[in-house]
Amino acid sequence: MHLENKNPRIVYMGTPDFAVPPLEALIKKGYDIAGVVTVSDKPAGRGQKIKESAVKQCAVANNLNILQPLNLKSESFISELKSLKADLFIVVAFRMLPKAVWAMPRLGTFNLHGSLLPKYRGAAPIHWAIINGDFTSGLTTFLLDQKIDTGGTLMQIEHPIKPDSTAGILYEELMGLGPEIVIRTTEGLIDGTLKSTPQNENLASHAPKLNKDNTRLDFSKQPKELVQQILGLNPSPKAHFAQYKFLVAALTETQNPSEIPVLCVREKQLFLDYPKGSIEILEIQPNGKKKMQSKSFINGVKVAILPL
Repeated sequence: MHLENKNPRIVYMGTPDFAVPPLEALIKKGYDIAGVVTVSDKPAGRGQKIKESAVKQCAVANNLNILQPLNLKSESFISELKSLKADLFIVVAFRMLPKAVWAMPRLGTFNLHGSLLPKYRGAAPIHWAIINGDFTSGLTTFLLDQKIDTGGTLMQIEHPIKPDSTAGILYEELMGLGPEIVIRTTEGLIDGTLKSTPQNENLASHAPKLNKDNTRLDFSKQPKELVQQILGLNPSPKAHFAQYKFLVAALTETQNPSEIPVLCVREKQLFLDYPKGSIEILEIQPNGKKKMQSKSFINGVKVAILPL
């Protein structure tokens, strides 16, 4: 495709590091990035220093026009967006857009989503794929419409989930695939060879936002499922129970069910015993302290059994 002949203008919308590689790929390909929309700078950390989003940092480094609206429905933002006269909007890890925004460009607005839609619509598709013990994940590009993650799909890339993968590992792997599918989708929409396919509502499932309740260790789960819950919430927001956060766990051949959940030290290894069985804890974080390997944790405790 010869960009000098078509010269499509693109507005890119995103916030975290996941959204940076596709933006960099678009820049490298020579696309005309008319504007980059991202969140406002916010104070973060103990020092409450003002922090710019990863996408803004990329945009600044490449001298791109940056928009940071507080309200996506405000007349001033809509007017500024229209003035850019973009042909296509691309969204990667951003907020839900009003129709006045996503319906604006002539080629539409497409979003990059971290699952094989219609599976795992919602806020945390990567986490739930690990929590549910899936063997396959992937990326989907789709056209935005009125509801969240329901628009017609454009392209998909499947990706295997390795045994013992955490949400963090899968996140990094999918982030590496983002540039390819975004570039291919962009090219297909611009040259007219790519059409959307309606999602099958009968196959839809949801990936709800993570909160204190659904990240608490669920002792109704079997040991394998409990391990997946821990891995699926690593590195953030972390599985928690009592005064601990649990980061890495593994199945163990020997089962020692306990009437109540307890942490047990046996043969210099740390186990979590509970009514359904046992799992080995490999990395743990007491509340208010740094995460540590189980060996370091064991060295600091004076008893073999710690009730939770």
